[in-house]
Amino acid sequence: MREIAIVAFHQSDCISHAGAANEVELIMPQLRAVYEQVGISNAQDVDFVCSGSCDYLQGAAFAFVAGVDALGAVPPIKESHVEMDAAWALYEAILKIRMGHADSALIYGFGKSSPGELPIVLSQQLDPYYLAPQWVDTISLAAMQARMMLESGAISERDMAEVVSRSRRNARDNPHAQLSGDISADDVLAEETYVSPLRKADICPVSDGASAMIICTPEKARAWGVPYALITGIDHRIETHNLGMRDLTDSVSTRLAAEGARVNEGAVDVAELYAPFSHQEIILTRALGLDGNTSINPSGGVLAGNLMMASGLSRIGEVFNRIIAGEAQRGVAHATSGPCLQHNLVTVLERA
Repeated sequence: MREIAIVAFHQSDCISHAGAANEVELIMPQLRAVYEQVGISNAQDVDFVCSGSCDYLQGAAFAFVAGVDALGAVPPIKESHVEMDAAWALYEAILKIRMGHADSALIYGFGKSSPGELPIVLSQQLDPYYLAPQWVDTISLAAMQARMMLESGAISERDMAEVVSRSRRNARDNPHAQLSGDISADDVLAEETYVSPLRKADICPVSDGASAMIICTPEKARAWGVPYALITGIDHRIETHNLGMRDLTDSVSTRLAAEGARVNEGAVDVAELYAPFSHQEIILTRALGLDGNTSINPSGGVLAGNLMMASGLSRIGEVFNRIIAGEAQRGVAHATSGPCLQHNLVTVLERA
């Protein structure tokens, strides 16, 4: 099986409102940054391109096609798209390279959530399949999950508050973070509940922005003369959309994906987890089998800034950055999609 190397990553700042900037304008700076990192000119210098976004979020069918404008109108381009977080676009690009159809690939994800009410948008996008407009919004579903964990004794409200406090502290060193600073667990607990038992600090912010990544074979990376990290494992699993058939205090799909990605075959120095709610970080940490020897979300995670449709890719990029910087030998990145951690992707990265 062909090895896969990450050679470049860049993301935008997490901002609450991008104003008049459209999706193409959010994407283009990230593409220019990754081109510069590997010394190429444009998307013509890679063999495959795959993007991740949400047409429903943009409010138009096939809206992702407009994002292709950021690549430049110079055919031919081998281009594909996933209607979800760009972490799954990375998965598709990896398959392309492993099958021998490409030696390099550009991946990007983007989302502009500020024009609408994101929790409602997310709860309605699956209509008519699940009668979703009659369903509960994502925050209320997460609150129900947190309540189940509290009542089962799996966590306490202080455990959740500690996650928030650590996230904000870690985000002080992240120039892209939307929320950062010194906030103690007591400060969090002093806040009024928003959707009980969740406080606003327990919920990730809504962020506009984009991220991009370039992957290739190690041979191509050496030809480009750039440092790289290896993707040594990746897997994703999904659970039923019927919440009544799931144990919401656990994440079976994350555990299975971790087994498929071989997380437990070595020490994990750093883990970036896509946990949109504080209690979900605890679920994921346990499902992945991580302990106190692993630095969890040193970037602050998505509680510090959530680039919708790009945060999963950014979790992988954050681990890549720490490996390249010499701060870690081996790391795990996680991405999620769907209510209450329904669909989960786990990636293992290692120093080359």
